[in-house]
Amino acid sequence: MTDPIDRTGLSPRYWETTRLNRMTQKEWEALCDGCGKCCLNKLEDDETGEVALTRIACRLLDNASCLCAQYPIRHQFVPECISLTPQNLDKNLYWMPETCAYKLLHQGKPLFDWHPLISGDPQSVHDAGVSMQHRTLPEFEIDEDDWEDHIIEEPL
Repeated sequence: MTDPIDRTGLSPRYWETTRLNRMTQKEWEALCDGCGKCCLNKLEDDETGEVALTRIACRLLDNASCLCAQYPIRHQFVPECISLTPQNLDKNLYWMPETCAYKLLHQGKPLFDWHPLISGDPQSVHDAGVSMQHRTLPEFEIDEDDWEDHIIEEPL
């Protein structure tokens, strides 16, 4: 197992001592576990506000790596993509995956053992079966009227 400080250059277990709104950009970005769930299209019930994840991925999500293929310039292709920040975290919690580090830390919960910051290995999220690796369908192949047929339960 690789020591997380060697991989990231960040202080060990910084997420336990640094508030989300005090993190550097590098610390904030490192919280992402690379599961790909935030890049799934979601369906929201207008009456209840309940959000369901679908297996249908944003056109920029790489199905193998679970990373955005155009992350630095994603808004050029997907203007509605949400840039999660400490300032907008509260209003976005309702649609975020239950396993998301941002959500867990905001709720005062610990990260899971498979999180790359704990394991030291970015592959651990995939090995734990928590990611969407090789489980997504591209949004341009599925008619929006059929998205309900592809709802998934979360966490995986």
